[in-house]
Amino acid sequence: MGDHDEPSAPARPGGRQFATTRWSQVLAAGHAPTKDSREALSRLCELYWYPLYAYVRRWGYDADQAQDLTQEFFARLLEKHYLRAADPARGRFRSFLLAALKHFLSNERDRVGAVKRGGRTTVLPLEFENAEGRYTREPPDADTPETIYERRWALALLERTLARLRGEFHSAGKDALFARLEGHLTGEQETLPYADLAVEIGLSEGAIKVTVHRLRRRFGALLREEISETVSDPSQVDDEIRDLFRALKGQ
Repeated sequence: MGDHDEPSAPARPGGRQFATTRWSQVLAAGHAPTKDSREALSRLCELYWYPLYAYVRRWGYDADQAQDLTQEFFARLLEKHYLRAADPARGRFRSFLLAALKHFLSNERDRVGAVKRGGRTTVLPLEFENAEGRYTREPPDADTPETIYERRWALALLERTLARLRGEFHSAGKDALFARLEGHLTGEQETLPYADLAVEIGLSEGAIKVTVHRLRRRFGALLREEISETVSDPSQVDDEIRDLFRALKGQ
């Protein structure tokens, strides 16, 4: 591999065992959560807290109420065995999470404001200081809470996947190369043409095209891995990818 090629994917002897993915691990714990399953659930929740926060805000709760409700929901999820209601046969994490939140909100409407500002139980290191700034950039209020949740779920997965790919290039000492090629992956309009990139990087235009193709292929593989962590059966991955792109079309 030349100096400007993208880093190779890490070898995985024997292939990935689906039963060890995070959501499958959580579901397998059933009525007796383990330390590992709790950690797996926490990592999933850290990825999805903002879609839930945006869902609560779109229902009309103010920022303080949405923060309190989101944090309290995670406390219940992690401590009150909400997972007992999860159906492995319909085991998509995002669907379970939204259904659980709806149930929680229906039971909490009369208690909104009861938790004093600053007195909420912190169970996950959620970045609420950035939440409202992100929410003010959301599309108009014509979007339903479900629509904004689905869109933010999709974007969270794409952002996580992009971060993993960027991390691989960083580990290979190729941060500058990734910075120059990232726009061709994300579809940014002001990306340099291949011919100009070739001159800047010192490769042929054909080599640039091949590198970008491999970059996109690796991104696709990482995206499938990320999605596989959130379903209980590998047959659901393709459906989730289709749902992801449907959600993004509504931006």
